Amino acid sequence: MSNLLNELTTEQANERTREIDRLPTEDIVKLINQEDRLIAEALRQLTPQIAAAADLIIQSFRSGGRLLYVGAGTSGRLGILDASECPPTFGTDPSLVVGIIAGGPAAIQTAVEGAEDNVELGASDMDEHGVGPNDTVVGIAASGRTPYVLGAMKRAKALGASVVGLCNNHHTPMVDIADLMIEAVVGPEVILGSTRLKAGTAQKLVLNTLTTTAMIRIGKVYGNLMVDLQPSNEKLVYRAKRIIGMATQATQDKIDEAYRLSGGHVKTAIVMILAGVDKDGAAALLEQSGGFVRGAVQPAGRGE
Repeated sequence: MSNLLNELTTEQANERTREIDRLPTEDIVKLINQEDRLIAEALRQLTPQIAAAADLIIQSFRSGGRLLYVGAGTSGRLGILDASECPPTFGTDPSLVVGIIAGGPAAIQTAVEGAEDNVELGASDMDEHGVGPNDTVVGIAASGRTPYVLGAMKRAKALGASVVGLCNNHHTPMVDIADLMIEAVVGPEVILGSTRLKAGTAQKLVLNTLTTTAMIRIGKVYGNLMVDLQPSNEKLVYRAKRIIGMATQATQDKIDEAYRLSGGHVKTAIVMILAGVDKDGAAALLEQSGGFVRGAVQPAGRGE
């Protein structure tokens, strides 16, 4: 294993940062920033693969399936982070996007010894979460060879799920398992092997892109407005009403009334205003359009 790790891009010494421990604070920050700037360009080259992965997720959502992220350590935490942001941002059920980490919830803050090396644990976690043919499972591992993640991916594929691999190296064992690979190779880390840095940032950008794209394509966004957010606190109530205003250009009184009558449901309030209907009428239009605001309001000649 040690010899194999030595060959990984993520385990190479970065020639540009060899003297970083001798630099003053501002120069360290500049150097880290210079390395971070390489990430977006590397991911731009992967646009077709990321889009294909998003399409698998969209297909799962439309088929009543789920997106499950599986990872260990930083990769697992990033999956949990992205999954946990979907309900408040897009109004999804918490079961739609699920983050699974080797070692369970305790591993979010503290490393669980041996968990990431346990192939069987990865497989059993897929069984425990009831993975099936309508689901998409994204295995995340900087090295592309974490046993827990590989075990989960193999079992998910055996259960009929679509399987995506996300790693930060080329030609890893994930390739032999995944239906689709995203090899986000961003070069050696600023600090050798610290994959919470560039590798982790690249992973987060990919995960953000996957869920955001999928949510747009299933009607969770109108224009560039998140119209399915859950206004669970004062700040989000203000944001919800602001989104209604931006979508409709209505007066504040009309916005407040629609928000109240819709029960705080942003999508419904927007359709009520743009289509000139009551709450039930807006709900019917949204049902007919598959939940897309644009489709709900265009038959009434509004919302262009």
